[in-house]
Amino acid sequence: MVHDVSAALAEFTQRFIDDWQRESGDFPSSEALYGVASPCVVHTDNEKVYWKPQPAAASDGLNGISRALDIQLHEDIVPFFISQYAGDMSAVLGDLALDLVQVWSEDDLQRLQENQIGHLVTQRRLKLSPTLFLATTDSELQLISLCNLTGNVLLEQFGSKQREVLAESLPEFLSRLQPVVIK
Repeated sequence: MVHDVSAALAEFTQRFIDDWQRESGDFPSSEALYGVASPCVVHTDNEKVYWKPQPAAASDGLNGISRALDIQLHEDIVPFFISQYAGDMSAVLGDLALDLVQVWSEDDLQRLQENQIGHLVTQRRLKLSPTLFLATTDSELQLISLCNLTGNVLLEQFGSKQREVLAESLPEFLSRLQPVVIK
């Protein structure tokens, strides 16, 4: 059975790809990922890589995070990051602009786990309840994350207890996102 998060992510990703193809006639592109190996690469030009999402390779999931911090991760976070390889995807939720963090390759999955561990260690040190980041915003002090205890999607102020619930679940959050094409 396909996990609800995987299905919601696949649906958003398809809307994102469709919008890109409708507006540009091509797959999504990224300057930041230019020259970085990935099974997603369709073609490149002088400064951009054009990509198409691919099924993620079998891996041990996000077990590196669980082992490093002796923590059980919320069941929604694993399919969000290991269902597919893709570039980060821009979107809006109401008037909140964001970039949905995705895993570009197996090597990138390792980097993501290291960054999530750092995020969780900081939260422990500050005595904050654990969250796992899902997306960045225009503000360096705000991020969108999944509450590891409730599964709520939150807009949180980095390093503080200030958190706003954006959606009760990750599938709900993904279904409400509107893709943004940034050429």
